[in-house]
Amino acid sequence: METVVRTPLDIFNLPQHLVIPLFQRPYVWNEEKQWASLWQDVRRMAELRLADPASTATHFLGAIVLQAQGNPTGTIQLRQVIDGQQRLTTLQLLMDATASVMESRAEDNLALQLEALTHNSAHYVQSDKDVLKLQHTNRDRAGYDEVMRADPPIAYSELKQSRSLLVLGHKFFSGQVEQWLGDDSRPDFAMRAQVLTSVITRALQIVVIDLRADENSQEIFETLNARGTPLTAADLIKNFVFQRLAAERVDTEKAYVEDWPFGSAFWEKEIGVGRYSIGRSSLFLNQWLMSRVGEETSPRQTFARFKYFVEHESGMAMAQLLPVLKRQAILYERWTNRAADPHADLSVVELSVYRQQASEIELMKPILIWLHESEGRYADAVIDRVVRAVESWVFRRALLRLPTADLGRVVADLIKTHRTTSQDELAAQVETYLSRLNVASTYWPGDAEIQRVLATEPVYRRFKRGRLRVFLEAAEDCLRGYADSSGLSGGRIARVGYPIEHVMPQKWETYWPVDDLAADVDRREHVHRLGNLTLLTKSLNSSISNGPWLGDGGKRAKLREHDVFLLNRKLEDISADGWDEGLIDRRTSDLIGALLATWPVPEGHVGEVKDAPAESLASVSLKQLIAAGHLTPGTTLRSRPGNWGDHEAVVLENGALSLGGQVFSSPSAAGHHLRKGATNGWYFWLLPDGRRLTDLREAYRNGG
Repeated sequence: METVVRTPLDIFNLPQHLVIPLFQRPYVWNEEKQWASLWQDVRRMAELRLADPASTATHFLGAIVLQAQGNPTGTIQLRQVIDGQQRLTTLQLLMDATASVMESRAEDNLALQLEALTHNSAHYVQSDKDVLKLQHTNRDRAGYDEVMRADPPIAYSELKQSRSLLVLGHKFFSGQVEQWLGDDSRPDFAMRAQVLTSVITRALQIVVIDLRADENSQEIFETLNARGTPLTAADLIKNFVFQRLAAERVDTEKAYVEDWPFGSAFWEKEIGVGRYSIGRSSLFLNQWLMSRVGEETSPRQTFARFKYFVEHESGMAMAQLLPVLKRQAILYERWTNRAADPHADLSVVELSVYRQQASEIELMKPILIWLHESEGRYADAVIDRVVRAVESWVFRRALLRLPTADLGRVVADLIKTHRTTSQDELAAQVETYLSRLNVASTYWPGDAEIQRVLATEPVYRRFKRGRLRVFLEAAEDCLRGYADSSGLSGGRIARVGYPIEHVMPQKWETYWPVDDLAADVDRREHVHRLGNLTLLTKSLNSSISNGPWLGDGGKRAKLREHDVFLLNRKLEDISADGWDEGLIDRRTSDLIGALLATWPVPEGHVGEVKDAPAESLASVSLKQLIAAGHLTPGTTLRSRPGNWGDHEAVVLENGALSLGGQVFSSPSAAGHHLRKGATNGWYFWLLPDGRRLTDLREAYRNGG
C-alpha cells in the first residue's frame, strides 16, 4: 500500500481506466450540499492567485482508495475505485465542463490540457468504450457517458439522461465557469482562463491510497469510513486560539473564562442551513470571518481561512482579537434570543434575524456582523436602511424561489467593496450596488416580475410552512402600518407559529361544487394561491374548515370568531356574497402589494436580467438561421486558427455542412471531425467577414 498526496494532474495524467464497481452506491452529490461548495473553493483559490500570482493556495478534497487490477501486458492500466467515487466523478465533471467552456472561447490549449485528464488519447484506445478515463459500471453509466461524450454546446435538456445528477452536475459547473470567466473581450480574460485551469488541475489535493491487487480493500474501506465524531471548525479554531495565546504568554485559563464566548448550550445547537446542519459556533465563526475578510468561505474551509487571517491579515495579537470576537458573539447571541421571543418589540436587525431563521436563510448574518464591528461606527438609521435593502434583495428572490448558490459571493463582495465607505454614503451605495446586479443568479427582482409570478403561483405547495408564514406575517404587519415603520395599529403580529388556513378549503368538493370540468380545473389551480391563505389564532376543526362559506355556522362566521388579524378583516369585507376564484385573484394582488411594500426597491428599479441561458443559445440551428435569412446556402465557413490547419466548410440548404466530401448535421459535429475531440462549432467556424457563427446566432435571437 502506498499513500501520497496527489493533484488531479497527477491522478489522471496517464492513460488509464479507473473503474467504479457495480456494487458501489450511485452518484449522490448535488448542488446544495457539494457542487456549490466545491466551486466556491475553486473560485476562491483562483481569485487569490489572480490577486497574488505568487500564491500557492491549495484546497484539500479528502482521500480516495484505488486498487490495482491484473490486466494483460500492452493494455491500458486498470484500477478499481474502492472509495472516493463521488469525488472522482465530480472532478471529472468539473474538468470536462471547464474544457467545453474553454474550447468555446478559443482557449484550445487549455481545453486540450483538461481533455487529456478526462479522455484517453485515441492512440491508446482499442474501441470507443475505452475513451473515458473514469468508467461507471452501475446505473450512473448512461448519464455519465452521455454528458462526458457530448459535443459542446451541450443542449442539456435534450439529452436522454437530462434528469441524471451527472448531467445536472456538468451543467452546473459549465454555467459557473462561464459566469466567472466573463466576456472574452475583457483584458484579463486569458489570464483568468489560465489561472482557473491551473487551479483545477494543480491546486486541488487528494490523498491517494494505492493498494496492490492482493491487499484487503474491504478492511481499508471500513477503517476510512469508521464511525466517529469529527472535530468541528469551532473545535479546531479553539485549539488554535489557545495555542496562540499560550505563545503570547497569556494566562489561558483566565482567557478561557473571561473571553471565550462559545461555552454555553446556545452555541452547541445545530442550525439547519438548507438541507444540512452545522453547529451554531462554527456557523458564527464562518459568518464572522466573511464579515472581516469580505470573502465567501465554505464551512469546510473556515478553520484554514481563520488561521490565515490571524497569521497574515488581522494585524492583531490573539489577546487583542479574542475580546473583539467575544463582543460580536455576545451581540449575535442577543439578536438571536430576542428574535426567538414571539412577543418582543423587535428592532429592524432583530426582525431580520427572525425572518432569516424562520425561513432557514443565513445569508445576511455576515452583513449584520460587519455593520456592528465597532460601536457607533454607523448610526442606527444607516444600519436599518442597509439591512432593509439587503433583506429586500434576499426575500424578493425567495418569493420567486430563485437559486441562492451565488448570493454568498455577492454578500462577501458587498462587504469588501463598502468596508471603507463613509456613513453618509453607505446606504445609498449599497442600494446602488444591489440594483446593478443583472445576472439571473444574483439580480434584485422588480415589482412587475413578482406580481406576474405570484399571481398564479400555488404558494402553499411551493414554500415550506415557516417561510410561507413569514410572508403572511409580513403582509399582516404591512396592514398594521409597519411597511413604512410607522406602526399605526399597535404592535406587530406575534410570531407564535399561527396556523395557515385555506379560505376556500383544500377539500372543497362537497360544499363548494362547480358546474363543469373547466371550472373544476380553475378551482384546483386557485386553492393554493396566496390570496386563498390566511393566518388564524388557532386551527379550525375539519368540519368547519371544509364546510360552506356563508350562514351562521359557515366558515366566514367562524373565521370572525378567530379574527384578531387585519388579514381576515379585509377578507371579510369583500366576501359577504361568497368566496370564489375572482376574489382569490383580487386578494392575491392585495397581498402581493403588501409584500412589495414590506420589501421595496429603489425608485425606478425594474430588475433587468442581461445574461441569456446558454442552453437556449444552443437550441438555435443553422436551418433556423437560413429560414430567417441570416445565413445563405453556399456560404463558405473557415475554421478558426489553430493546430488543425486551415479548413473550409460549405453551408447546405438543409442546414448541414459539407466538409471534405462529408456531410455533417451541425457545426459542432464538423468541428469534432477535424479536431478529434469535443468542439463548440458555433465558436469554431468563422463567417467570410470574420465573425463567429455564434455572433450570427446572437443576432438571430435578438431579432437583429
